[in-house]
Amino acid sequence: MRDTILVVDNEPDILRFVEVNLRLEGFDVVTAADGEEALAQAFALNPALVILDVMMPKLDGFEVCRRLRADTRTRMVPIILLTAKTLMIDKVVGLTAGADDYMLKPFDPIELVARVRTTLKRSAELMDSSPLTGLPGNHAIGQELARRLELGEPMAVVYSDLNEFKAFNDRYGFVKGDEVINMLAECLQTALREHAPETGFVGHIGGDDFMTVCAPDEMPLVCERVIELFDGQIRSLYDPVEAERGYIEVEDRRGEPQKFRIMTVSMGVASTSRRDFADYRELVQVATEMKNYVKRNRHSSAYAVDVRADD
Repeated sequence: MRDTILVVDNEPDILRFVEVNLRLEGFDVVTAADGEEALAQAFALNPALVILDVMMPKLDGFEVCRRLRADTRTRMVPIILLTAKTLMIDKVVGLTAGADDYMLKPFDPIELVARVRTTLKRSAELMDSSPLTGLPGNHAIGQELARRLELGEPMAVVYSDLNEFKAFNDRYGFVKGDEVINMLAECLQTALREHAPETGFVGHIGGDDFMTVCAPDEMPLVCERVIELFDGQIRSLYDPVEAERGYIEVEDRRGEPQKFRIMTVSMGVASTSRRDFADYRELVQVATEMKNYVKRNRHSSAYAVDVRADD
């Protein structure tokens, strides 16, 4: 029941007031009258949001909040605290306990609904974002591509992937590997800020794979800038001796050393400027094909653009 909102308050009038206003806005609502009932409901339902009064018998809102955050079933559920307390220290205690937002009684129903929608939206974006880079994840990428396609916005979709990343990860460990992924993320974001500030979008598919979107005429400068930034920084993450000689040695499964070049970035591009696409997944498929072509045929950072046309 991830679409359900759990409302907790020991005052029946307030409980009913909040429930009615949320139901009028189309939300499913479950109520609880004290802290113990709130925990039981939350663990059973795993709600989309908890609206929690601070002053309650048995367990107060601060303690309920702490327990929700401590349990793996509910630690990611967003929480809005309701309170009549106006002291700053009470707000600090609530936020420290793990609350996402704080509302003072009495409150306007319009503000309540706005806070609920904002908190749910922020939670959804956080759940879909990459925990490593903080960039939008697969679901958000798909939504962005579908939105632009539906609006008929011209766009170039760039699929970026690293070459020799696994060997680097095996040689230096996942912590250094994460540094590389974050560095590539920053390169992509910098290139978009410089050359596609109005149309640019970047998402993290996972691992060392990224999806970038911009206007077709901005794409060449974006790709060239990414390559310039990445190639200019990547050797700094290698041991100086290995960076100087241009390769690392990693043992294969048989214990035999294999040479792997310094990492490079491959980018495949699909564009709506030459072809019509009925579904955003077709764009992704073409960009993937072009990225794989670059990886097979290049030993340096490069990008390749699909030049096939409908006619």
